[in-house]
Amino acid sequence: LVPRSWPESSSFCLLINPALTLFVVNHLTMVYENGNLDATLAAAAGEDPALLRELRGAFAESIARQIDLLKRSRCDANWHMAAMRLKGVAASFHAQTLMKLADEACEAAPGEPTVVRRIEAFYADFIASQA
Repeated sequence: LVPRSWPESSSFCLLINPALTLFVVNHLTMVYENGNLDATLAAAAGEDPALLRELRGAFAESIARQIDLLKRSRCDANWHMAAMRLKGVAASFHAQTLMKLADEACEAAPGEPTVVRRIEAFYADFIASQA
Protein backbone atom coordinates (compact mmCIF):
# COMPACT_ATOMS: atom_id res chain seq x y z
CA LEU A 1 0.00 0.00 0.00
CA VAL A 2 1.14 3.51 -0.79
CA PRO A 3 0.80 6.12 1.94
CA ARG A 4 -1.65 8.90 1.09
CA SER A 5 1.10 11.46 1.58
CA TRP A 6 2.93 10.14 -1.52
CA PRO A 7 2.21 11.88 -4.80
CA GLU A 8 0.08 10.01 -7.35
CA SER A 9 3.08 9.46 -9.61
CA SER A 10 5.06 7.62 -6.93
CA SER A 11 5.69 3.99 -7.60
CA PHE A 12 4.68 1.51 -4.95
CA CYS A 13 7.21 -0.90 -6.38
CA LEU A 14 9.72 0.59 -3.94
CA LEU A 15 7.86 -1.13 -1.12
CA ILE A 16 8.11 -4.65 -2.45
CA ASN A 17 10.85 -7.14 -3.12
CA PRO A 18 12.96 -5.88 -6.07
CA ALA A 19 12.82 -9.35 -7.61
CA LEU A 20 9.07 -8.86 -8.05
CA THR A 21 9.21 -5.29 -9.30
CA LEU A 22 9.49 -6.15 -12.97
CA PHE A 23 6.37 -8.33 -12.79
CA VAL A 24 4.34 -5.69 -10.99
CA VAL A 25 5.38 -2.92 -13.37
CA ASN A 26 4.62 -5.03 -16.42
CA HIS A 27 1.28 -6.11 -14.97
CA LEU A 28 0.23 -2.53 -14.25
CA THR A 29 1.42 -1.34 -17.62
CA MET A 30 -0.73 -3.95 -19.34
CA VAL A 31 -3.77 -3.21 -17.25
CA TYR A 32 -3.62 0.57 -17.65
CA GLU A 33 -2.38 0.73 -21.22
CA ASN A 34 -4.55 3.21 -23.10
CA GLY A 35 -5.23 2.57 -26.71
CA ASN A 36 -7.84 1.94 -29.28
CA LEU A 37 -8.20 -1.36 -31.07
CA ASP A 38 -8.51 0.14 -34.53
CA ALA A 39 -5.64 2.56 -33.98
CA THR A 40 -3.44 -0.25 -32.70
CA LEU A 41 -4.22 -2.45 -35.68
CA ALA A 42 -3.73 0.43 -38.13
CA ALA A 43 -0.41 1.34 -36.54
CA ALA A 44 0.79 -2.26 -36.75
CA ALA A 45 -0.35 -2.74 -40.34
CA GLY A 46 0.77 0.63 -41.64
CA GLU A 47 -0.29 1.10 -45.26
CA ASP A 48 -0.76 -2.63 -45.90
CA PRO A 49 -4.51 -3.46 -46.11
CA ALA A 50 -3.79 -7.19 -46.42
CA LEU A 51 -1.85 -7.15 -43.15
CA LEU A 52 -4.65 -5.20 -41.48
CA ARG A 53 -7.19 -7.85 -42.57
CA GLU A 54 -4.86 -10.59 -41.34
CA LEU A 55 -4.43 -8.93 -37.92
CA ARG A 56 -8.16 -8.37 -37.55
CA GLY A 57 -8.74 -12.00 -38.54
CA ALA A 58 -6.22 -13.24 -35.97
CA PHE A 59 -7.87 -11.11 -33.28
CA ALA A 60 -11.33 -12.40 -34.20
CA GLU A 61 -10.10 -16.01 -34.26
CA SER A 62 -8.49 -15.62 -30.83
CA ILE A 63 -11.68 -14.17 -29.36
CA ALA A 64 -13.77 -16.98 -30.86
CA ARG A 65 -11.43 -19.60 -29.42
CA GLN A 66 -11.64 -18.13 -25.92
CA ILE A 67 -15.42 -17.76 -26.11
CA ASP A 68 -15.62 -21.45 -26.99
CA LEU A 69 -13.40 -22.32 -24.02
CA LEU A 70 -15.52 -20.15 -21.71
CA LYS A 71 -18.69 -21.89 -22.88
CA ARG A 72 -17.20 -25.34 -22.31
CA SER A 73 -15.69 -24.52 -18.91
CA ARG A 74 -17.39 -26.19 -15.99
CA CYS A 75 -14.83 -25.70 -13.24
CA ASP A 76 -13.39 -22.52 -11.76
CA ALA A 77 -9.86 -23.18 -13.01
CA ASN A 78 -10.81 -23.68 -16.67
CA TRP A 79 -13.17 -20.70 -16.62
CA HIS A 80 -10.57 -18.45 -15.02
CA MET A 81 -7.85 -19.59 -17.44
CA ALA A 82 -10.04 -18.87 -20.48
CA ALA A 83 -10.99 -15.47 -19.07
CA MET A 84 -7.34 -14.60 -18.42
CA ARG A 85 -6.37 -15.68 -21.93
CA LEU A 86 -9.16 -13.52 -23.31
CA LYS A 87 -7.86 -10.62 -21.27
CA GLY A 88 -4.37 -11.26 -22.64
CA VAL A 89 -5.66 -11.17 -26.22
CA ALA A 90 -7.53 -7.95 -25.46
CA ALA A 91 -4.46 -6.38 -23.87
CA SER A 92 -2.27 -7.37 -26.81
CA PHE A 93 -4.58 -5.48 -29.17
CA HIS A 94 -5.43 -2.67 -26.69
CA ALA A 95 -9.14 -3.55 -26.74
CA GLN A 96 -10.21 -1.83 -23.50
CA THR A 97 -13.86 -2.90 -23.69
CA LEU A 98 -12.91 -6.54 -24.11
CA MET A 99 -10.45 -6.26 -21.22
CA LYS A 100 -13.27 -5.07 -18.97
CA LEU A 101 -15.49 -7.93 -20.15
CA ALA A 102 -12.70 -10.41 -19.47
CA ASP A 103 -12.35 -8.97 -15.96
CA GLU A 104 -16.08 -9.50 -15.45
CA ALA A 105 -15.65 -13.10 -16.59
CA CYS A 106 -12.80 -13.60 -14.12
CA GLU A 107 -15.09 -12.53 -11.30
CA ALA A 108 -18.15 -14.47 -12.48
CA ALA A 109 -19.10 -18.05 -11.77
CA PRO A 110 -18.14 -20.62 -14.42
CA GLY A 111 -20.65 -20.68 -17.24
CA GLU A 112 -22.26 -17.35 -16.30
CA PRO A 113 -24.48 -16.76 -19.36
CA THR A 114 -24.76 -12.97 -19.06
CA VAL A 115 -20.99 -12.51 -19.21
CA VAL A 116 -20.66 -14.87 -22.16
CA ARG A 117 -23.47 -13.04 -24.01
CA ARG A 118 -21.76 -9.67 -23.52
CA ILE A 119 -18.47 -11.07 -24.82
CA GLU A 120 -20.28 -12.63 -27.77
CA ALA A 121 -21.95 -9.27 -28.47
CA PHE A 122 -18.52 -7.59 -28.54
CA TYR A 123 -17.32 -10.31 -30.92
CA ALA A 124 -20.38 -9.91 -33.16
CA ASP A 125 -19.88 -6.12 -33.31
CA PHE A 126 -16.22 -6.60 -34.16
CA ILE A 127 -17.05 -9.06 -36.96
CA ALA A 128 -19.78 -6.74 -38.30
CA SER A 129 -17.32 -3.84 -38.40
CA GLN A 130 -15.04 -5.87 -40.68
CA ALA A 131 -17.68 -6.18 -43.40
